[in-house]
Amino acid sequence: MREPSLWELQVQKNPGHSRWYIQRFETMRSSGADLHGEARFVDAMLSRGSRVLDAGAGTGRVGGELAARGHEVTGVDVDPVLVEQARADHPASTWIAGDLAELPDPLPPERRGTFDAVVCAGNVMTFLAPGTRRAVLRGFAEALAPGGRAAVGFGAGRGYPFEEFFDDVAASPLELGLALSAWDLRPFAEDADFLVAILEKPENPANASGTRTSLL
Repeated sequence: MREPSLWELQVQKNPGHSRWYIQRFETMRSSGADLHGEARFVDAMLSRGSRVLDAGAGTGRVGGELAARGHEVTGVDVDPVLVEQARADHPASTWIAGDLAELPDPLPPERRGTFDAVVCAGNVMTFLAPGTRRAVLRGFAEALAPGGRAAVGFGAGRGYPFEEFFDDVAASPLELGLALSAWDLRPFAEDADFLVAILEKPENPANASGTRTSLL
């Protein structure tokens, strides 16, 4: 039996949560808030026309901006209400309702193992079912092409300590290439309240070391 994500449990308790989330970002957008910091970060990592998997895409806030910047975006999110909003707001991209713990299965077969980058922003990692976190990281690796990278960002105090995340990465096919404390490139420190981790899929996974890059 599939373990429901913490997001799904929240929606079960409050069926209006998804609509509240959509309205929250609409309000922020209309007030002039900068909602594209993550997209600018990922865009700087890529060549034009790269293939990007928006993991936990929500309404397409990040992936839609990356598509506007010339990338080929596929988004996956467990919440069908958010996926429908993404399809309405960003019809040129592909948006799929599916569980990140089941990657790469929700993806079209021809896209599996072809992505240049995965972006997982908006605290998505902290909304996963705790027992699926390592499966999600393995799924990122399976979705990426050799040499591809995943940009993962989430905050402290959300039930997923950074050290536990680093341990999960060390147990995955991915390698930690860089750790920052914000999407604006601030260095990571032991007292950081946010983490942006750049994870790399080795060009030759068979030779991956499984070791962890020093953070400090």
